[in-house]
Amino acid sequence: MEFKNVLNIAYLGPEASFSEMARDAFCRKYNINAFSTPLKTIPEVIEFVDKNPFTLGVVPVENSIDGTLRAAFDNLMSSQNPNIRILSEIVLPIEYCLLSRTTEFYSITGIIGTPYLLGKCQEFIKNEMPLHLNIVENTNMAECARNLSNYNLTYGSIGNRKTAETYHLNILKENINDDKTNRTRYILFGNYETPITGNDKTSIAFAVNDSPGSLLEILQIFLENNINLTYISSQPSKDDLEEYIFTVNFNGHIREPRISNVLNIIKTKTVFYRFLGSYEKNHI
Repeated sequence: MEFKNVLNIAYLGPEASFSEMARDAFCRKYNINAFSTPLKTIPEVIEFVDKNPFTLGVVPVENSIDGTLRAAFDNLMSSQNPNIRILSEIVLPIEYCLLSRTTEFYSITGIIGTPYLLGKCQEFIKNEMPLHLNIVENTNMAECARNLSNYNLTYGSIGNRKTAETYHLNILKENINDDKTNRTRYILFGNYETPITGNDKTSIAFAVNDSPGSLLEILQIFLENNINLTYISSQPSKDDLEEYIFTVNFNGHIREPRISNVLNIIKTKTVFYRFLGSYEKNHI
């Protein structure tokens, strides 16, 4: 898959976020060299890609602790350009670090973090930081790093490896978060085509008539064609609380005749249908 004409990649900011780390990973994988635009919300990222040709977007869609992030799929479903689709995915471990301008871990007497970050690193703060630690709260991870310049060298901040790289800080301790299994799935999306890799999955969204057996009829189509469903979720439609939108992932690529035929059948049996993309499955 090539993205030679990409002009810009929008991602969920601020700078030095895990979303920027995901953007970096996608750029390395596909050799993308383009400008980047950090934006404040997931809807803003999707709208930016929707309105600007030759752009890509990177947003989180699922977290191992918090579950599916509905904003991503909701806004992909409603983008004006029906060809905006998921092109790739990556799963990143969510690991926080203790950062500082000094290299001396045992000199740290204060720490800067958001309430969320401090909460995620409670065991580290309790067991490895001084008893009378000075705690300074701030608004986001990047601001915590920038705020270090207002304090002496005995202060550190909670961030990630990208924060250290961006703000030229030393990593004093890695993986200081309490939950060592926290991971987030990110997607790369835009108006491009994807090739068959042999290890693909497809995502679609649909709604069916409010009548007995409507959903079962759709699921039966997958069963009859020996297509393995790997994920299914439902949420109320933003327009009607009585109507539910189903999001489904399954093995295969839309360019495979068997998959294409099944999707054509499903379209005729739904009141709403949106193809969200066929892309290589992540291995992490």
